[in-house]
Formats: sequence, structure tokens, C-alpha cells
Amino acid sequence: MSEYILVAIAWPYANADIHVGNITGSHLPGDIIARYHRLKGNQVLMVSGTDSHGTPVTLKADQLGRPVEEVYKYYHDRFLRTFLGYGISYDLFTTTHTENHFKVTQAIFLALKENNYLYTGTSLQWYSPKAGRFLPDRYVEGTCYLCGYTAARSDQCDGCGSVLEPEKLINPHSRDGSPLELRETEHFYLDLSKLEPEVKEFLQQRQSYWRDTVIGESLRKIEKEGLKPRPITRDLDWGVPVPVEGWTEAGKCIYVWFEAVIGYLSAAIEWSRLTGQPEAWRNWWVNPHAKQFYFIGKDNIFFHAAWWPAQLMGAGTQFMHIFTGEDSLLTLPYDVPANQFMNLEGQKISGSRNWAVWGLDALTRYDPDAVRYYLTANMPEYRDSDWDWEDFVARNNNELVATWGNLVHRVLLFAYKHWEGRVPDVDIATLRPQDRELLRAIENGFDVVGWELEAVRVRSALSEIMKLAGDVNVYLDANAPWFAVKNDKENAAKTIYTALRAIDSLKVLFAPFLPFSSEKLHRFLGYQDVPMFGDQYIEEVNDALGTHRVVRYRPPSGQVVSWRPSELPPNQPMNPPTPLFKKLDESIVAEERSRLGGAS
Repeated sequence: MSEYILVAIAWPYANADIHVGNITGSHLPGDIIARYHRLKGNQVLMVSGTDSHGTPVTLKADQLGRPVEEVYKYYHDRFLRTFLGYGISYDLFTTTHTENHFKVTQAIFLALKENNYLYTGTSLQWYSPKAGRFLPDRYVEGTCYLCGYTAARSDQCDGCGSVLEPEKLINPHSRDGSPLELRETEHFYLDLSKLEPEVKEFLQQRQSYWRDTVIGESLRKIEKEGLKPRPITRDLDWGVPVPVEGWTEAGKCIYVWFEAVIGYLSAAIEWSRLTGQPEAWRNWWVNPHAKQFYFIGKDNIFFHAAWWPAQLMGAGTQFMHIFTGEDSLLTLPYDVPANQFMNLEGQKISGSRNWAVWGLDALTRYDPDAVRYYLTANMPEYRDSDWDWEDFVARNNNELVATWGNLVHRVLLFAYKHWEGRVPDVDIATLRPQDRELLRAIENGFDVVGWELEAVRVRSALSEIMKLAGDVNVYLDANAPWFAVKNDKENAAKTIYTALRAIDSLKVLFAPFLPFSSEKLHRFLGYQDVPMFGDQYIEEVNDALGTHRVVRYRPPSGQVVSWRPSELPPNQPMNPPTPLFKKLDESIVAEERSRLGGAS
């Protein structure tokens, strides 16, 4: 029986291009899991979008001297191109600056308000006499009063990860250096303390299968600090309006930390409407049996593991009552498989220093599957990892090309040449013990790899597949069809048929990781009318806020490839093969390292 799988991926801020750390941190692991579950026949919905609001976006606009909406759309369009280029197969990649998202966010806000989880209160915030306004958190920096980190924001310290009280910041200053004053301002607060027992119980229920890095941090923070009331509005003029009379006129918007996570829900609703199935989103959001996976980086763990479930719990049945007129609970997260960070050449990735491998730029020199392979093999699932250009070249040449690519090319080319462009026409019943043993090992691989992917252990899943590719190489060395074809073509045919069938199965196992080369191999093997995957495209959507562009995924129609071993028909016509991957020259290591830290 198929399952409903929601793949929810962190929303990137529209203030910088996407780099390899972003891709391996959330977008790529989410895509691998989505593609795996589609092959299994599950009902997958993979969503995300551009985080269009928040101070990182307005800061960037200020730096560039351009309107905020223009800046957000510039980066949003580059995100769309990046995800198309790397095959990140979003069913919908949208934006938080849509009429639909505004309405869903406001409905969650009102549900919490009606359930008495919101209250208004005053607090001291930093005010800039020069600008004539309260400054958003990222406009104010100073020294953290907990750890001494000198570049803390007024609401959060990136040094120790603590949530801060703005008035306690040491040596506060605006980013433009102008003096600041503490003034009172009124905001809505979400009383998370009321929801702490339910959140703690929710986390304890998932303790057996969540990553230690996620469950440990979340429970430890609650034990140490507790869940405290948090302001969910800000003195801003760019964002979702507060649905309470007078608040928008007073220059208040809903705070981005509260609003952006609601995008997972609003994107599902938008997808439903775009596909002409206005009620379909309920299958992932009002279905207690649906599994929701949230792919994020370690800096967002507490937001997704504690605060977001608290928002959903607090909304209760009231959200659905406001939004649809019925009383149903929203589905809570099933897993939050947060990754750690990827560094670059031993240093933290930094866009401002151009110490980064930018996603779009890398596509101008490297095939997407080569980058996907390295990012998966080096994925920071349980600890920080490091992109090293020398290691990138070595893994590409010694693993992707030598172990898998050369296996595919030499077998397909040999078969095409000696069996007139067809799969050898052998009687499957006459396969030898060594042939059956290899095919059984590959068949068992579907269970082993599937088990790893069900548990979102993406890196070890890829390792298991590469081991199986190595087993096929060992089998070929032992049976040497290249020599047998001269005087024992019948046995050579059995060896090549077995190898082709193993390769056909490995193609499916590799498909979630290497979709472009797997689709190419699929065609080489003669499957002309059975697509492996659907296609992605960009669509323009109009609403009351204007036009926004989205990436959508169109599933294949008719017969499709599924997560099961090959049943490759003997005598099937093949297509002329070409190499799947390119060997990289070692000179690129010095070339790429010379690009780091220079002008972007």
C-alpha cells in the first residue's frame, strides 16, 4: 500500500546565490528521498520556495540600493535555474510573497489567537533616530552577553546558537554605525510556554528514530531553557500583514521566523490549486498516516523540531475551521533529518569573501551528476564535512568514472558490437550458478539500499550501491567475456547478459542519486517508451500580489520504472552507448582553488 510522503525543504533567503553547502545541506538529500519514494510508488509531494521576507532580504536591497521586491525576484529566478540544472525535482518551488501564503499564514495566526496562545505585550527594541524607525534584528549587532561572540545579532547569536534578549546585547550598534536608543514597542507574542509539555512529549515519541544531533539538541534546549514566549510580529513594512485592525497601519508585519515555516503548508495548498486538485493537499496535511520529512541545516533544528510543531499544535482544529470550515488537526512532522554544515577547503563557506562553490557557476564546468555524486558521498549527515577540490577530482575519477562509468561503457559497447546492437538472446533458465549468485546479490541490494533510504541515511545508501558496482566488476574479471567471445560465445553471452541485467538494476538503485546519467543509461538499454522520471519546468503564476514564477515537476505518464530488480528482456534492441561521465584533469584543482576568495 502506497504512503503519502511530504518532502519539505528549507526555504533559502533571497539575498545570495545557492552554494554547494546549501545543496548538500537540504535540497539534494530531500530530492534523493523524494525520487526514491516515487520509484517505490508512494505519493510524494516535495515543496519549498524562496524566503522572500525577513531582514536578510531587506539588508541586501539596502546594500544594492534597489527595491526589495526586485532583489527577491532576482535571486528567486536564479534559484529556479539552479534547481532545474541539478535536477532537484520540486513538485512546487514557490515563494513566500504570494497571496496564497499570506492567507494561510494569517489563518494560522488567527487560529493561535482564538486558541489563546497569542497575547500582546511591549518590549524594548533598538530604535534608530537617524532612520526614524525600529531596526530589525539583523540591522543591529553587538557582543553576545552569554558567550562573548562579537558579531551577534540582537535576537540571536550565531556563536553559541542562543536566542537573545535585544536589550542585553553588549556594545550594540547599527550596521551603518549610527547611534541607537532603546524604546518600547508593542508586538504579538506566541506563548510557547503553554505548549511546552506537548512539544516535549512529541519529541520523546520520536526519540527512537530521529538523529541524535536533532533530538538531543532539541530536548536539551527545552530542559535547559524551556520554551519561552516569542514575539511573532516586527516593525517592518515588507512581509505578511498582521490580520488585526490597526497593526498594518502601525507598520507591523508578521515575523519571518514564524511565517516562513508555514510555507510548507501554503506551498502544498498552492500546488493543489495549480494542479486542479484543490483538496489534494489534505492527503499530506490532514492525514495522520502521512509522513512528513523536513530537510534543513543544523542552524534551523530548533525552529523545525520544536517551534514549528508548537505552532501546529497551537493552531489545533481552529486553522482548518477558519480555512475550510471543518474541524481537523494538521499533521505533525514525522522526521527532521537535519544535516550538519559543509565547509570548503578547511574553512567555513562565506559568500561575502567569495569562499564558496556557487551552484550555477559550477554547472558551467561540471556535469550535474558529478557534483551530485560528490555532494552525496561527502554529505554532512552526522558531522561537518569539507569540499576539497583534490578530493572532488579523485572521487570523480576513481569512483564515479572508474567503478561505475567504465563498467557501464565497456559492457554496453561490447554487447552492442558483438550481438548486433541487441541484448544477448540467452535462455534465462540456463544461467550458471555464478550468474544467479550475482543477480541475487543485486536483488538483495534493493532491500539493503531501501532500508538505508527509509532511515534517510543517504550517504551509506550510495556506498552500498557502489559496492555492488564493484561486485559486477569482480564478476566480469572472473568470467572474462572479452576473451571467451572468440571461442565460447554462448558462455560469453551469458556473462554479458548477466552483467547487463545487473547494470539495469544498478541504474534504478543509482537513479535517485544520479538522475541524468541513469536516464541516459535507461535509453542506451533500449527503454524508449518507459521514462524513468518526469520533467521539470518553470511556470508563471498570477495573483493579487502580481506575478511569481515557480518550478513544477510533471510526473511521467503510462508505464514507469519502479524500485525493483531488472527483468531485462533477452534480444531487446539497444542504442549506441556513449560514456556516462567525464574524467577530470588534475589541473582543475589549482584552477578552482585560484578562484576562491577573489571577486565573485
